[in-house]
Amino acid sequence: MKRSGLTEFQIEEQDFKLRICRKSDEVQTVYQAATPAPFPVQAPQPVAPQAAPPPAEAARPVDESKLIKSPMVGTFYTSPSPESPPFVKVGDSVDTESVVCIVEAMKVMNEIKAEIKGKIAEILVENGDSIEYGQPLFRIE
Repeated sequence: MKRSGLTEFQIEEQDFKLRICRKSDEVQTVYQAATPAPFPVQAPQPVAPQAAPPPAEAARPVDESKLIKSPMVGTFYTSPSPESPPFVKVGDSVDTESVVCIVEAMKVMNEIKAEIKGKIAEILVENGDSIEYGQPLFRIE
């Protein structure tokens, strides 16, 4: 077919059909339509300003010495098991040796002690949360 310059050959005899096609060596040029001009866009009309929201309370500085922070990355648990009561609740008094939670790291349950005396003012994470190293867990009064 190449020698004779044929690109297609077809023969039919009784119940027999044969069709042979050869790809052309010609380079095909594909033409693409020009990109249409964009539609003109109008600038948005200015909206009348609404009443300003009331100023937010100034953030109170947090005393870093009154925070119990995570000593490791892991999962925070408030109790030793799902059926057990939590180690501490808001309002509970703690001392340096009081266990306040468990942090699971690499399938090991690590008891976390308060390491400061005071009263639990706020629990800053939820049971089952993933926590980071140095993340505040409790605020102490």
